Amino acid sequence: MAKYLLLKHYRGGPASLNDVPMDRWTPEEVSAHARYMSDLAARLEGSGEFVDSQALSSEGTFVRHDGEGRPPVTDGPFAETKDLIAGWMVIDVETYERALEVAGELSAAPGAGGKPVQEWLEVRPFLSPCVTITD
Repeated sequence: MAKYLLLKHYRGGPASLNDVPMDRWTPEEVSAHARYMSDLAARLEGSGEFVDSQALSSEGTFVRHDGEGRPPVTDGPFAETKDLIAGWMVIDVETYERALEVAGELSAAPGAGGKPVQEWLEVRPFLSPCVTITD
């Protein structure tokens, strides 16, 4: 089994085919979208392929270290940035092809007008643990 991170973007990737921002959806459309994703997660949990998922707020702050004894430097909220992650799902599947299949299912979640969003999802494999060699 291999773990993959499926990233949903508010923006930063190619536009989805049903490219209506979620803040312009009706409450019923938002509920249908969330229900679809919850049902998909439940199916994946049943097959042992689901690890975790979370939706993320569109607000956040970049933080970096600024030297010993100094407070961290922040930049944000970052609404002006090119890339903004909407949420993620972690799956543990047998093959890369299965990861693509699951991402395709996630991309089919309903959006505005009840039509599939057909958003682009970023599929990223987890790095394998490094092997520690001892003498």
